[in-house]
Amino acid sequence: MTTPPDLPPAWFTRALAAPVVPAAVTVAGTQIAYREFGDGAGNGIVLVHGGAAHARWWDHIAPLLAAGRRVVALDLSGHGDSGRRDEYTLDGWAAEVMAVAVAAGFARPPIVVGHSMGGFVALRAAGLYGAGLAGIAVIDSPVQDITPEQRAARDARAFGPLRVYPAREAAISRFRPIPDQPTLPYIRAHVAATSIRPVQGGWSWKFDPAVFGRPAATPQLLRHLDCRVALFHAENGIVPPQTTELMYDKLGRRAPVIEIPAAGHHVMLDQPIALVTAIRTLLSDWDHSLPALPRLG
Repeated sequence: MTTPPDLPPAWFTRALAAPVVPAAVTVAGTQIAYREFGDGAGNGIVLVHGGAAHARWWDHIAPLLAAGRRVVALDLSGHGDSGRRDEYTLDGWAAEVMAVAVAAGFARPPIVVGHSMGGFVALRAAGLYGAGLAGIAVIDSPVQDITPEQRAARDARAFGPLRVYPAREAAISRFRPIPDQPTLPYIRAHVAATSIRPVQGGWSWKFDPAVFGRPAATPQLLRHLDCRVALFHAENGIVPPQTTELMYDKLGRRAPVIEIPAAGHHVMLDQPIALVTAIRTLLSDWDHSLPALPRLG
């Protein structure tokens, strides 16, 4: 018997029921919330969301990566259940990623997986702490451009002053990924429901609109990296082939480029199993191979 398209399949239901431990660590005076999955104390993974997103975009992904590993998904400052700052920078967010990895008790350097803006954060973490990382995976991150969320904010099409909705259902109904794309309805419903919080007068989004005021990323992020790097390309995403080729060149033509077929920019919302398969395959390869020796310069 097949599952009706509007009902969640068994794998998704099991993933959301997997054990998870909410935790927090203070970084530069701001509380950073994160969620721990799995009980492996050795190889660890840190999952980093995109702009205006949050840790719970990974709720259905993290448990599928946690066999023999500890997986953590954090809320960057200004997002989700973490605190806010007066200023947001890639350096600051990279420090938060490393602090969460330390707090989670990884016995070895972690692998950081970042989506969209989270890919910028992963690249900056590699630039600052490369020797302290086992590797990074960057998912559909337009390093030569601003993210679609930043563009929408700057064009005043989205992410302006936070609107307050009188009812929870009204807020959930307004959820749209930027850029909008086809999504699996049960994943969209879960992400939407975890993207809001109660405020005076009703419900509003969890993110701080000020996160989009930071400077754009540049190809400089791709230089002087002392850890392994992999690039994930969504077939129907926002990163054109020429940008992927630029990134590949800047990384010394040694970073694998892995395409997720039929995926839009928000891969975890439309092709989650393909994404998990790609990450698992990469991790298996990295577990049984040695990194290339030359340093990029």
